[in-house]
This record gives sequence, C-alpha cells and structure tokens, in this order.
Amino acid sequence: MKYTAQDFKSNQEVRWCPGCGDHAVLASLQRALPEVSEALGYNKERYVFVSGIGCSSRLPYYMNTYGFHSIHGRATAISTGMKVANPNLTIWQATGDGDALAIGGNHFIHAIRRNIDINIVLFNNQIYGLTKGQYSPTSKLGMVTKTSPYGTVEHPFNPGSLVLGARGTFFARSLDSELKLNQEILLASAKHDGTSVTEMLVNCMIFNDGAHATLSDREHRADRTIVLRHGEPMIYGKNRDKGLILDGMKIKSVTIGENGITEKDLLVHDAHDPNIGIHSMLVDMKYPELPVALGVIRDVADKTYDDNVRDQVIDVQEHSPIHSMDELLRSGATWEVK
Repeated sequence: MKYTAQDFKSNQEVRWCPGCGDHAVLASLQRALPEVSEALGYNKERYVFVSGIGCSSRLPYYMNTYGFHSIHGRATAISTGMKVANPNLTIWQATGDGDALAIGGNHFIHAIRRNIDINIVLFNNQIYGLTKGQYSPTSKLGMVTKTSPYGTVEHPFNPGSLVLGARGTFFARSLDSELKLNQEILLASAKHDGTSVTEMLVNCMIFNDGAHATLSDREHRADRTIVLRHGEPMIYGKNRDKGLILDGMKIKSVTIGENGITEKDLLVHDAHDPNIGIHSMLVDMKYPELPVALGVIRDVADKTYDDNVRDQVIDVQEHSPIHSMDELLRSGATWEVK
C-alpha cells in the first residue's frame, strides 16, 4: 500500500500554540513517513511514537500510529524496552531539551552508547515551555527566565557534542521551518540502523520567541547556516560563494575566488567517517565565527544493542545444556532437606 501524509494524521485537535515550531516538525514527520514506508517496505502498523513530558510530547496524539505518552524523562527507557521486546517495530521518540537532557539525561546518553535502533527527534526551543518558561539545559548563558531572573549562570549543553561524546552513530540538525530538509533527514534517520538523534531547532512563540531567529531569518539564513550532505563540498552563502576548509586543526570559512581558493580546496562532507574529529568540529560551529551546521552530520554503521541481544539469545539457546525449567531448577548446587 502506498501511503500519503494524510494517512499519518490522527483525528485529534493539535493543541500547540499558533506559530509554535512543533507544528512544522509534525508536518515534516507526516510527510516523511510515506517515503520511509516506501523505501523500507514498512506498513503503518510497525510505527510506534513514544514521548515523555513537555510540549513536544503531545506528538503521539497527532500521529495515526501506535503511541505511548510516558512520564518525564523516561521515554528513552520505554522506547528501549519496546525495541528489544519487538525488534520489528520502528520506534520514534519525541522529546524536548528539558525532557531528554535534564531529568532524562542518563537514559538519553546510555541509549546512544548502546546504539539501540530507535529514532529520537529532539525538539530544542531552549526553554521549558509546558511549565511556563523556566530555563533548560540548552538555554543560553545569561538568559533571563522565570527561574533565572538575573540570568542563567550555567553553560548550556550542545546536543550534538553530547551525542558524539556518547559514541553516537547518527546525529542531524535542522530548523523547524526547513520542511524539505527535515523530510530528507527523517528518511535518513529511519534508514539508519542504530540510535539516530535529530535536533530540531524550534521556536516557542510564548516563552522564548526568536531563540533561533539569527539562523532562521530568511534574509540571512543562507549566510549563517550550512546544509551538509554526504559526498558534497561544504559550500554555503546566499550566492554559494563561501566554503569551509581545514586550517591546521581548525575549520575556517573562506570565500571562493579569493586568495586562489577554488571549490577543490574545500572540505568534502563524509558523514560515514568513523572518526569523530571533523564531526565534532562541525557540531560545535557557531555563528558569527562560522555557519551553524544543518543536515546529517554523522551517519556511521555499528552493531546495535537489539542485534546483540538477539544474537546472544540465539547463541545461548544453541549451546546451553539446560533445555527445560525442570533442568534449570536441578542445575547448580542443590540440597535435600529431611
């Protein structure tokens, strides 16, 4: 059966605030899943959407798939259990920067370390929106919020650095408004065998409006961001006249045509490189020194936790001397009490 976006829309009223960036991410998912189904041969019954607590965690209600709205910070644990119990399911997890990186931080990094085959979509609006505007683990240093009236004194997490530090095999980043790029990323995420993390930079109109305006502004977006695609030179700019090179141990922005720089001098993106060196530099790039990297930054192959569990069970079944519960109870040290 060939699906359309409409097949993945539930009959529930979407209750996000008008203008919230979550609407665009939802639309991207609903448009991407028909492509995923066609590319991987999935029927709709294989999809499960899991969430924790937060604005983004309403998402399972809006998908016409199986869904599980769990508790704060525990969506990753539930996603893990689902995937190990039924490896045929394709698990998508909707989570926020507070839900995933604060109370759910341990679950988040260990799922990545284990490389469980789940797809995590991390909505990053740099604020706690559902609980009305407290600072989050990604809020900028000095940001004034209801829980930091004089400005935060904490350094924010960079989700990409966190993923790579946990030996992540897939990390991508995009803006809520980049629907076409988002579909491209979500398809790549679904095809990836292992934990995929996609950071969506979303806008909260009510409590942190304009958090990503420097990047999302249409007039300047092309000069302040770079879309990376595997195998393509790192070119950006409104006129496609800027690029990235490796200058010693640092990435540097250059203008094509100046100082003898040609397209051949530019870095070519290798998302499949097992070494995290260049990938770490890319996820750390910040405007105005460098453009912010969007697209699939890392996509490498490795054994998954669920595959390892399956293989271990098969191996134990084939070589175990115990074949019944009675044999198990009579194995090891036993005593007869009279």
